[in-house]
Amino acid sequence: MERLPKISIGLPVFNGERFLAGALNSLVHQDFEDFELIISNNASTDGTEAICRDFAARDARIRYYHNQTNIGASPNYNRVFNLARGEFFKWASHDDECHPSLLRRCLERFAEGPASAVLVFPKSEIIDEVAGVRFASPDAVASLSPRPFKRFAIVLAHVDFANALWGLIRSDALRRTRLMGCLEADRVLLGELSMLGELIEIPELLYYERRHQGSAMAKHRTAKELLSWHDPGKATSRILLPHWERVYFEYMKSAWHMPLPGFERLLCCCAVPSVCYWRRLMNWSSPWRKRIGLGRSFHREMKATKSSAPTRP
Repeated sequence: MERLPKISIGLPVFNGERFLAGALNSLVHQDFEDFELIISNNASTDGTEAICRDFAARDARIRYYHNQTNIGASPNYNRVFNLARGEFFKWASHDDECHPSLLRRCLERFAEGPASAVLVFPKSEIIDEVAGVRFASPDAVASLSPRPFKRFAIVLAHVDFANALWGLIRSDALRRTRLMGCLEADRVLLGELSMLGELIEIPELLYYERRHQGSAMAKHRTAKELLSWHDPGKATSRILLPHWERVYFEYMKSAWHMPLPGFERLLCCCAVPSVCYWRRLMNWSSPWRKRIGLGRSFHREMKATKSSAPTRP
């Protein structure tokens, strides 16, 4: 009987020669070694294939696949998961890097946490082309609440970069989701996972997300371009709603899709408009609130100065 790996890592890639070797090195040198690395090359036209084949020839844990045509980013992300055999799964990006202890620390935290936890992830930093740190990820999506709608609401309120999705996920939980879609796919999928179980953050910096001019979000600016990048088969689809309204609709579909009791599903659906539009209101009003805050602070300082000034004789 074939022995299955504890962890499956899925790395989808398209024209990633610039950073791919660094990403692969950070994975094959993990201090937890019981994993398989599944690479799906999405019909790249640069040196990606040569890099992948070189690593696969030197490491028996690597399974390399090549798509004859570009099937789109989201189907390629889903393909590497559908090929996975491990109890746990991790997506890897061709231009990000992982600390050598990332897999081990995530597994250890799973063992310490509740059996219902579905995702463990470390703290992350955003880096540039030359691995210079730009800033720490502001995401704060961890939650141990037993209520699905509360965990979901935390994700809706605090997700920006969705770095958590590149942590370690229980494969059986991921199979109960809709996997990667075509609209803010990482945020939506993270929301689905939050409705299935707890999200646990390791208070250690173990993941580095690279943002650069060659990344998909930088290259594909319009809604049509992004949709085509996610799935070329939807390139001609009509777009009727503004971007974020479409995203909120996807969140609602996620809540309806999840295997939850009826009342919890209703609460998750209600969380979408209440949390998302409140967040937009707070973001929109932030400059005004800052100005008001500065004004109040100025008046408080003036009063304090006057009260502490010595009285004239």
